[in-house]
Amino acid sequence: MPDNASAQQPGQPAQGPNEHYHQPLNQPRALRIGVAGPVGTGKSSILATLCRELAGELSMAVVTNDIYTDEDARFLRSAGVLPTERIRAVETGACPHTAIRDDVSANLDAVEDLEEAYGPLDLVLIESGGDNLTATFSPALADAQLFSIDVAGGGDVARKGGPGITGADLLVINKTDLAPHVEVDVAAMVADAERARDGLPVLALSKHDPESIARLADWVRAVLVRHRSGTHVPTDPGPMAPHSHSHDGS
Repeated sequence: MPDNASAQQPGQPAQGPNEHYHQPLNQPRALRIGVAGPVGTGKSSILATLCRELAGELSMAVVTNDIYTDEDARFLRSAGVLPTERIRAVETGACPHTAIRDDVSANLDAVEDLEEAYGPLDLVLIESGGDNLTATFSPALADAQLFSIDVAGGGDVARKGGPGITGADLLVINKTDLAPHVEVDVAAMVADAERARDGLPVLALSKHDPESIARLADWVRAVLVRHRSGTHVPTDPGPMAPHSHSHDGS
């Protein structure tokens, strides 16, 4: 299915198990930033950090994705980073990439429901379920993409490549405060990532480092400025590598 095949037309019914209508928005559409990365790399923590930093100046909402639960949404609600009603969970029931790339209708429904209920919104953050290094968002869903890896995954992760690492709008090397404990050289990891990304930005991040948090928030602000001016063009890091999963124990 083409990546944009699931893009809902204004005033048309959402396609999926809970079909319903969305009226055309009489307001500017929010910037949508997708956050992807392997399991355990701190995606939910990144969302919580951005909400803490930006909710005082921007009207925000969050959509999380999990296969069978709403665990990430519950984490964010319990953290108190946004009003609980502005945090929606999508239970994909399938591989995480399915709902962010192959058929984005459930996520589009959640985003558009939030915009109708609480708009005008400035920013919607969409967290993918944990996947592999090739996970990417369809441009029909996300205007910009952040991909998270972390030092605990090993100092060689950035060298392994994949569309998420090489093509996302921002690559975050997360949990840098743990580097001494896992014997990872953060500077070398950043250098590897920069070589893999051919000039695209790389950010070494720790939730305990205010300077790195400020740089993350500034990146979001810069994308938002371009989005509002009409100069930001969503890019596609590339399709995931062909692969399959078995979910039935077979």
